[in-house]
Formats: sequence, structure tokens, C-alpha cells
Amino acid sequence: MPLKIMPKKKHLSAGRVPLILFLCQMIGALDVPLDPKLLDDLVQPPTITQQSPKDYIVDPRENIVIQCEAKGKPPPSFSWTRNGTHFDIDKDPLVTMKPGSGTLIINIITEGKAETYEGVYQCTARNERGAAVSNNIVVRPSRSPLWTKERLEPITLRNGQSLVLPCRPPIGLPPAIIFWMDNSFQRLPQSERVSQGLNGDLYFSNVLPEDTREDYICYARFNHTQTIQQKQPISLKVISVDELNDTLAANLSDTEFYGAKPSKERPPTFLTPEGNESLKEELRGNVLSLECIAEGLPTPIIYWIKEDGTLPVNRTFYRNFKKTLQITQVTEADSGNYQCIAKNPLGAVHHTIAVTVKAAPYWIAAPQNLVLSPGENGTLICRANGNPKPRIAWLTNGVPIEIAPEDPSRKIDGDTIIFSNVQERLSAVYQCNASNEYGYLLANAFVNVLAEPPRILTSANILYQVIANRPAFLDCAFFGSPLPTIEWFKGTKGSALHEDIYVLHDNGTLEIPVAQKDSTGTYTCVARNKLGMAKNEVHLEIKDPTRIIKQPEHAVVQRGSKVSFECKVKHDHTLIPTIVWLKDHGELPNEERFSVDKDHLVVTDVSDDDGGTYTCAANTTLDRVSASAVLRVVAPTPTPAPIYDVPNPPFDLELTNQLDKSVQLTWTPGDDNNSPITKFIIEYEDAMHEAGVWHHQAEVSGTQTTAQLKLSPYVNYSFRVMAENNIGRSVPSEASEQYLTKAAEPDQNPTAVEGLGTEPDNLVITWKPLNGFESNGPGLQYKVSWRQKDGDDEWTSVVVANVSKYIVSGTPTFVPYLIKVQALNDVGFAPEPAVVMGHSGEDLPMVAPGNVRVNVVNSTLAEVHWDPVPLKSVRGHLQGYRIYYWKVQSSSKRNRRHIEKKILTFQGSKTHGMLPGLQPYSHYFLNVRVVNGKGEGPASSDRGFHTPEGVPSAPSSLKIVNPTLDSLTLEWDPPSHPNGVLTEYTLKYQPINSTHELGPLVDLKIPANKTRWTLKNLNFSTRYKFYFYAQTSVGSGSQITEEAITTVDEGKMAMASRQVDIATQGWFIGLMCAVALLILILLIVCFVRRNKGGKYPVKEKEDAHADPEIQPMKEDDGTFGEYSDAEDHKPLKKGSRTPSDRTVKKEDSDDSLVDYGEGVNGQFNEDGSFIGQYSGKKEKEPAEGNESSEAPSPVNAMNSFV
Repeated sequence: MPLKIMPKKKHLSAGRVPLILFLCQMIGALDVPLDPKLLDDLVQPPTITQQSPKDYIVDPRENIVIQCEAKGKPPPSFSWTRNGTHFDIDKDPLVTMKPGSGTLIINIITEGKAETYEGVYQCTARNERGAAVSNNIVVRPSRSPLWTKERLEPITLRNGQSLVLPCRPPIGLPPAIIFWMDNSFQRLPQSERVSQGLNGDLYFSNVLPEDTREDYICYARFNHTQTIQQKQPISLKVISVDELNDTLAANLSDTEFYGAKPSKERPPTFLTPEGNESLKEELRGNVLSLECIAEGLPTPIIYWIKEDGTLPVNRTFYRNFKKTLQITQVTEADSGNYQCIAKNPLGAVHHTIAVTVKAAPYWIAAPQNLVLSPGENGTLICRANGNPKPRIAWLTNGVPIEIAPEDPSRKIDGDTIIFSNVQERLSAVYQCNASNEYGYLLANAFVNVLAEPPRILTSANILYQVIANRPAFLDCAFFGSPLPTIEWFKGTKGSALHEDIYVLHDNGTLEIPVAQKDSTGTYTCVARNKLGMAKNEVHLEIKDPTRIIKQPEHAVVQRGSKVSFECKVKHDHTLIPTIVWLKDHGELPNEERFSVDKDHLVVTDVSDDDGGTYTCAANTTLDRVSASAVLRVVAPTPTPAPIYDVPNPPFDLELTNQLDKSVQLTWTPGDDNNSPITKFIIEYEDAMHEAGVWHHQAEVSGTQTTAQLKLSPYVNYSFRVMAENNIGRSVPSEASEQYLTKAAEPDQNPTAVEGLGTEPDNLVITWKPLNGFESNGPGLQYKVSWRQKDGDDEWTSVVVANVSKYIVSGTPTFVPYLIKVQALNDVGFAPEPAVVMGHSGEDLPMVAPGNVRVNVVNSTLAEVHWDPVPLKSVRGHLQGYRIYYWKVQSSSKRNRRHIEKKILTFQGSKTHGMLPGLQPYSHYFLNVRVVNGKGEGPASSDRGFHTPEGVPSAPSSLKIVNPTLDSLTLEWDPPSHPNGVLTEYTLKYQPINSTHELGPLVDLKIPANKTRWTLKNLNFSTRYKFYFYAQTSVGSGSQITEEAITTVDEGKMAMASRQVDIATQGWFIGLMCAVALLILILLIVCFVRRNKGGKYPVKEKEDAHADPEIQPMKEDDGTFGEYSDAEDHKPLKKGSRTPSDRTVKKEDSDDSLVDYGEGVNGQFNEDGSFIGQYSGKKEKEPAEGNESSEAPSPVNAMNSFV
């Protein structure tokens, strides 16, 4: 029969007996209590109490601790296997085992690598009664690898397109947590349109212009090592349709330009998963996560259903804007087909995910410890389930039961071991292993064969006191093997008590359901088995119940009057009751108006606040009774409103219970001024160290008038108290008497200890000294100690006065030192201080960087590389490298001014850097120096390099001089920054009529050595606009513009003045009337033809002078169309076409839609330099010019989108 250990139980009613029996059996089977007083000689096989997880991922920066704790009697010994073979820890100096434990500590901080100790570990705890084994503990170091380097091209998309930004994080252990942020470490906003998938990719259902940014960065956080890895930023540009059309129209001819159309709205399609169906497998108990992310315009909405059932109500959660469905604690019943539906106004798309739930083994009935006596029978049951069904394997003392020594009392029947007629020598620990392809379970359960006579564990002669007519419980906790039988007797010669009046619980407790006066007496508990008998006596007394024989009565009184409540109590004469009065279930107000006298509560000068429920409660050690009455206060006459103010200050401060480190402060509160005091604030003054300065000491509630205060040594204390209510805080009370505490050694050391050298041969040790309050006594000093970190020297110490600095001279240059500063006074030393590390002084670096190389990237940018200097030669903290570079001036310029050197500093140990903002077509020199905290080291050898040619700046000036009837002379100064060898100048000019319309453009090339040019055969009295720029072999520079007017022909003007004014002649007036009549008739004819579908007569003029950038487009083929009726499909007029060289030919008419004189901002040329820095604001390029600074080809136009 199984042995049951019966611990004490709380008293329970008879109706709960089945539950008591079940709990007792469970507790008894699981463990045998090792009471050091009663069960010193009781043996027990080992039980594993604590172990590391099966999959144990360790931090490679910390020592590896593999836990294995076990208990048993005698205490067990421990051994380990690693990868299936014995692990001899004595042969590895880095591995130790905790004393009295099986826990391994592998010291990899000072030496060794975590990867060396990767493997499968198993612990065995063994004593003379058997051996228990731990799980297989797979130890693996965590890993947080870097992202592989990759080149990410910028992405350009049209508004409305879908996009997936890949993350593809490095594979770490454990897997990383993925999130997207920008350069400012701000999380990127996500929505139904933009969201992160389970794989870490960032999905855009459709892109918008506001998605444009250059810093889409995927981060991987490895929590185990507290590290974050960053992917290269991804650049995205979203172009709207209008912007795209404008760019194309500016760069393509009408024969090339078809036009970009808006992204059409489209029904949803899935970005992930692919196809119409997919499979998902999950393990029982895990979180099932299903994901569907769709693209479309407008943004689709995701819905989820389960085809063959409903989603579980309390375990279903939607994440990521309903794109992810999660089901927690998944079971086999959650298998089935799940469908996600993506909808928008244009349609819907479906995807079916077939979910299969598998299961690693899980317990149905784990084997329980079994305690038997010799000759008894018992069973160990090991039942587990899983998908697929797990296989059950038995071991004994860690050895497969098939090869273990035979035991005739043991029979194996699948998941059950049957024991019959067991013997004491056959005690053992059995292991049950349930496993399938998804995992395993391992449980230890011992079979302990014991022969023990009965023992009573309940103390003798316990007195139980119970109120009459209530249940009584008499305890009798027992132990024995075989399981003893329990009997109860009343009196010295009474017979055994039976269950007709009493209830006998399996744990030995005797229950008397309704105790009466005659139940009083002595009760004896007797425990018997075949090995002996034990008994114990307890005593029971039955007491009369406490009753209220006169209850308080309800009362209605006027404000300012007096009221009395009566409460008479009858109780057992052996019990002493305590009468307590409560108001509204809380304590009575602490006021003199409330007085309690024997059986009465009296309230004088009743106020409105006194109304409420008053309760009389009578308490004894065994029972409690209460009765209540309601007081209602009425007001016979109105009273003035009370005046509210801050409290009056407390007074009558008194110090009592004066000890070395504490004192009790008592005070009397001042008037609360109609607002209850909520708290008291206590402050102290240290007259010895900071006279006149008050510090916060403590706060107590507004109902307290005493406080126990903790004190520090060697302080001359004075205290004051302030009261606070809802209005505010009172003025402080008068100070208490002074109290000087005894001196003691300091209980803390100085903080902010540092060691920094100011010279190459010293070490300056500084600290923040203790204040007088912290000194704890007179004679405050500091013991300063130091020694070299990497040497074998002993500590050197010196005691200094109460200062904050000590200088150690004669130290080697930049050597690490260990430093500690300890406080002491006349009483003694503070605790041992912490050790900090410092360095002696730095000196200038000794070695210059070598192998300096320069790679010229373009005309304004160069990349410099160098070899790092040896760290020992730095002689200090390496702060970085500094590049000095300067441009070589010509002889004339060098004489005029000093050569200006520029400096760039690169932090840390970088061995390369970029030099931006260089002058094209120039010769430079540079050198590199290493920098530490002391300064710069020697410079490397000067290294020279040339920058290639660039485009020039605009000419320095442009003037028009000597205007004549048909000529103008231009004078100019060359560009201030030619940035190369000038090859020629380009001059473009065009006339401007009286309505500011531009005429045909003339293009003229001028040799580079000219600074003056005369234009001939111009029209008289005409304004011309000029565009002028220089060129190198690289390209055209910025232009400069100017306007000028040719002179007027004075002879023709004089001849015109001599002509007769024909407007006054009669024949002229008649002619004009005839012309007006003819024009009216023509207008009528045109109107009639227009209504019949004729061609609009202004069409030809529009064809001749329209701007090609604003021509209408035909919807059928994308070419430029005409203003005509539907049936009129004539080809474009010659004057309306744009030639392949993008020049617009002006017709005879002066009608032009081109405005002139509009300025544009400075632009970047092809080498990346900013032309506008030389020319300022530029004029708009001529409408017909083909040398515009804008890209002249469709390829360049598209490149501008990137």
C-alpha cells in the first residue's frame, strides 16, 4: 500500500472531504518531508529540483552557468556527461562545480571561448537509493552576426505602384527582432497601406509622394546580447504623374513624348503569400500566426474566416492592421482551412491556408514518486500524448531498463511498471522518456521502500478553543510505513469515536461538526501499523458565544447638540472582549467631542460631518459580533460658510527614546482651519556642519502625531514640523531641542573617483569628497591607493587630508592603473572601496601614418587612405586621424596671400576619409597625422594630387558698348573660376518686340582668347537679349545675360513728320467706312461656316506660335494635336513642330507664348559641383536654345527622376 505523508491541513467542512483525500494522496505520493527533528533517519532517493532549460542559449560575454540542483537523503553526489560521454570537470581548469550542488560554472570571461563548450549536457544526481537525471541540456552561445555588405540602388516609382522593401536580416541565435526606422532612430509610421511582414520586409500596398525618403533602414535587435545591427539605408522616390509629365515634356520632342498616365485603380492582389493556396504547420501550445498582405489601389482591407468552423473567441487576435491572424495556445482542433480575403471597391481576392497542428509530447499522467513498505505492491504510470503518438521508454537510475539489472518484483507493461512484493534494497529512481519527432519529455519518479513505525507529527497537549454550535477540528498529522491506521478516543478510558457523530479525515484530523458544551475534554489520537504504535493527546474547550443584548438605536439630532449610543455585550466569562466603535466602517474621528465610556458612545457639539453609520463591534479571540445605527444631523438655522485656510503650525515638539541611530519625535497638531490635515512634513538642521540649512527628513500621514526617525552618526540634530492640507502647507513649527548623535566610522566612500594624467609622467587621482554630514565623525581623511593594472606590484597607499585630489609623480607614460579611495575618520575606516581604472598622462604620438594614398573621385572630391599607426606609438587615447590639405597657388597669387590649409578630422581608428569641396583643375598637397588626448603626432610625407577639369563659372562681367543703328559691341571678363582650359565662348541672342515676345535665336561661337565682339547687321531701334557662357572640354558653364537696344534712324523719323496727315482727308474717311462694312460681312460669313463645322480661323496663328511644351495631346497616339473638329485630321503645320534639336523656329508673326527674362536657380553640373555659387541667380535659358543646362536627351530627363 502506498505510504502517505499527512501534513497539517486547514480546517475544512465535511462537505469537502473528497477534495482533502485527493490532495493528501497527491502530496503524499510526490514527496517525503525531511523534518530535521522528527525524520533525521529517513532516507530518500534523489529528486531533481532545478535545471537549465533544454535549449540553453548563453551569452558569450558571460560565464556559462548550467544549473543542476537536487535533494535527497543522504545528500546526492553529481556527475555530468557531455555529448553522451563522461565530462571530467577536474581536467578542465575553467570548469568548477558549486559546493553542495551539481551546477557547473564555466569561466570564459578571463579566457576560453563559449563555442568550445557548445554541446549536449546531462546531469546525474546519485545517492545510495538511486540516481536521477536531468534533461538533455543543449548549450549554444548566442550569435548576432553583421549584415553582409551590399549595394542598394535607389528606387524610383510612380505614384500608386506597389513595393516591397526587403530586410533579409542575418541569421542569429536566437532569431533577431526586426523593425524599420529612419536615420533619427524614429520608427517609420505603419498603416493599412504600409506595414511590416512577419519576415521583416516592409510592404507598400501602393506608394504615395510622402513615402519619398532616403533613409528606410531595417534594424535587427538581438536581445540576448543586447546588440542592434543595421542594414544599409534604402532610398525611395515617388513621382507624381504631373511631375513626371512636366519632366518628360521638358526633355522629349513631340515625336518622342507619349505622356505618363495616372496609375489606374486596380483590384487587390497578394504580395504574400503567393498563389491561391499555402500550407502552415504549427505545434500545439504555440501561437499560430497567419499573414496575408495585399496590394491594390485603393488600399485593400483584409478579412479572415475559418472555412470549416469558427475562430476561437478568447484566443483570436488581429495584428498589423488585421493582416496577421494570431491564435494563442493552439490545439489540434484549430487545424483546418483558413481563408484571408483582400477587398477594395474594384474587387476581392482570396487565399486559403491549410493549417496542420502537430504536437510535441505532453503529459496525460506523469509518473509520481512512490513510497512503499516492504512486501507492498504499487504502480508507476507514464502516459503522454502528441502528434504523432510519442514512444514511451523507461530507464532506471539513468540506464535503459532493458539493460538494467533484473528486478523480480518489477514488470513492465507499456506505459506502466507494476511492482509486487517489493523489498527495501530495490529502491531506485525511474525515468520515463516520451518522444516524437517534435521533442521529448523526461520525468524522474522514485520508488522508495521504507519500513517505519508510526510517528505523530502534531505537537502534544495542544489546547483548542471553539465557540459553541460551531465546528471543531482536532489535528493529528502522522507518518509511518506501512501507512498507519488512525483512531480517536475521548477521555482516558473512552471507546473509539465513530463517524455517526464525528468525521474522521484521511489526514488524521477529527472533525466535530457541531461542538457543544459536553464536547469539552481530552482527545487522544492513536496511529498503528505492524511495526508499532504512537499516540498524542489534545484538549478541547467550548466557549459561550458573544452577544449584543442592547443594540444602538437610530437618532436624528440638531447641529450643535449632543447624541448618545448604547451597546451592551454578554460574553463567555473566560474571554475578554474588546469593544470598538466605528463610523462609516472606519475609525472614529480623533476629536475630544467623541468619548467612549463603558457601554456608551457620546458625541457632543454635533456637526454635519458627524452624520453617518455608527457601529459597535465586540471582538474576542474566538468570535466577533456587531450592531449599527444611523445618525442624521439637521440644521435648525442657517450657519455662515466656514473659512478655509492652511493649517496652523504644530507645536510642543518633544524628543523621546533617544538612541544612537534613532529618536522618536512627538508633536501636537495646530488647528486645521476647516480643511483636514493630510500629512506632516519633518525637516532637520545639522547645527554642526550646515547651520541654518533645513533638509527633508520624513513625511507621515495627517492622523499621526509621532514619528520614529532614523539618524546618522555625528550630527547635531534639530527638528521642525509642518502641516499640510488641501489648501496648502503651514509655516514651520518652532525647532525642537538639539540632539547630538555619537560618532562612527564612515559608511560610504567618495564617489566619482578618476585617474587621469596631466603630464606624461604623472597620475592625478581625483574624487568627490564626503560632506560633513556623511563624515560620521571628526578627523575625516582619505586613504588613496594605486598600482599598475598589468604589473605584479603591491598597492601603494597614502593617507591625505580632507581634499579632493592627489598627484602621483614619476609614472610611465599612458599606463593603466587600478585606483581606490577609502574614507576614514577618528573612529575607523569606511567599507572597502570599489576599484576603478585610470591612466597615467598622455604624450604626443611618436609615429606618422604611413602608406598615404589618394584616389581622385571627381573634380571636387578625393578619397584618402592610410595605414594605421601601432597603438603603442599613440601613447594615449586614440582620438582619430587628422588630414591637412592645401591648394598650390600660382606664383603671383602665392605672393599676395598666405597658403590656406584646411583640416579634416576622422574620429576613432578609421583609415580612410573623403575630401569634399575641392577646386577643379587644381594641384593639392596633403599629409596625415594621428591625434590623441595630448595633441597631434608627426605629419606623414606630403602627398600631391591633381583634380580634373570641371565646367567653368559664369563670365565675370558682360557689358554692351558702342550701340549703332545695326551693331552692338560686347565686352566681357573671363570666368573667375575657369576650372580648366577654356575652349570657347557661346553667345546666343534674340530680339524682343514691344509686347516682350522673343524672336528667333541666333547661336554664335567665339574663340576663348577673345574678350570683345561686335555684332553687325542688326535691326535698328530694336531690343536684344543676350545669353553668354564659357566652355571647357567637360561642358558648358553658367550663363550671364544682358539686354541692349540699337539706335534710332533719325532721318526716317524726320521724313515721317513732314508727311500730310491723311486722317483728316474726306476720301480717306470714305475708304475706312467701306473697309469696315466689308469686315462686318466677313465676320457674318465666318460665323455661319463655324456653325457648320468649319475650321477655326485662328488655328493657323496658334499653330505658328504655340509653345511646344503646352501643346495638347491626342489621346489615341500621344502626338501633339490640333484645334479642329473631329472629322478634320490634317497634319500639323510645319511651324508647330519641334525639330529634333529642340529649337523652336519662329514664324513671320511676332505672336509668341514664350515669356522672357524668368530667372532659375543655380544648378549642379555633371561632376556634382554647384554652379550657382559663382554666378548667383541665373536667367532662364532661351526657348529655342539647344545648349541649355538642362539635360538635352530623354535619357538625362529620366535620370533626373532618380
